[in-house]
Amino acid sequence: MSPTKISAEKQQLQLDPGRRRSMRVLLSVPIHVSGKDRDNEQFDEETRTLVVNAHGALISLAAKVIAGQQITVDNKATRKTMNCRVVYLGNPAAGKIQMGVEFTEPCPSFWQIDFPPDDWVVPEN
Repeated sequence: MSPTKISAEKQQLQLDPGRRRSMRVLLSVPIHVSGKDRDNEQFDEETRTLVVNAHGALISLAAKVIAGQQITVDNKATRKTMNCRVVYLGNPAAGKIQMGVEFTEPCPSFWQIDFPPDDWVVPEN
């Protein structure tokens, strides 16, 4: 592959509006999640992250919540707390539902890991 072609591919990745804001990382972090469920009842639940990124996480909860709802996520390892919004609801499985949550305020340091830089590209075999 010529250097010109690589540069063009990198430029296309940077200009792609469908590209994620930050890299996803498979990381299991113990968290405590609280808020009100879809029936406006208070819930408190211990769980772990499935995937994290600089803007939120994918988690699995038994609590019945709705998209757009505000919840609180406590990182049990660091004792930091973030307000989050439910942005994705998956299909229920084994009494729980996977959901994407987004921080209401940016906080890339919440998970205490260094995320790859924005221009990082996974090499192909």
